[in-house]
Amino acid sequence: MIRLYLDEDSMAHDLIAALRMRGWDVTTSREMHMNRHSDEEHLNTATQQGRVLFSFNRGDFCRIHKRYALEGKHHTGIIVANQQQYSVGETMRRILHLAAAKTSDDMRDRVEFLSTWG
Repeated sequence: MIRLYLDEDSMAHDLIAALRMRGWDVTTSREMHMNRHSDEEHLNTATQQGRVLFSFNRGDFCRIHKRYALEGKHHTGIIVANQQQYSVGETMRRILHLAAAKTSDDMRDRVEFLSTWG
């Protein structure tokens, strides 16, 4: 199962609770004392923890992913969504669809857009 790290942009309490009720291993930037850190620091922390990063900060994480690819750097995966695009239930449903099709290994060095998992 994919283990998630939610950055400070994506820390909807209802989403975190829903994921945990389904048995997901989820941590947040707040729990890791990482609020107000850079996006790259969030990705590095997620990678060190063996977690896929989930964020609504689509633009910045896509840029970081591209730079990592050019520099030969690795990460454990990124899932991005547009903020307020989906309800908590719809966000959860799309994450479950993604997780049914992708393993943690599949996510390595990838960016997945939640919009494609409807």
